[in-house]
Amino acid sequence: MAQKVNIVLVDDLDGSEATETVSFALDGTSYEIDLNDENAAALREALSGYVGHARKASGGNRRGGRRTASATTSGPSAADVRAWARENGYELSERGRVPAEVRQAYDAAH
Repeated sequence: MAQKVNIVLVDDLDGSEATETVSFALDGTSYEIDLNDENAAALREALSGYVGHARKASGGNRRGGRRTASATTSGPSAADVRAWARENGYELSERGRVPAEVRQAYDAAH
């Protein structure tokens, strides 16, 4: 029997349909939150003043000692990637996660 599974992201703040997963870190702990475009923009805006004055941490987890707060985001929005993908011949659903190969192609083009 064939099955089709649809994954729908739900905004962790308000329960609406989410468009992306935003990653960030604080005090040495990494977090991910599913958000719609409006809430993702609000999170980025809230952190922008801090990120603008922060330095990027080098890769890898550091052990020992307390780390200072840092914040990162997942890059371009899913809506931006979807728009680019459609303009470049990719077929994507309106919802759910953007496939990794599409994100990689977007990153390579930008």
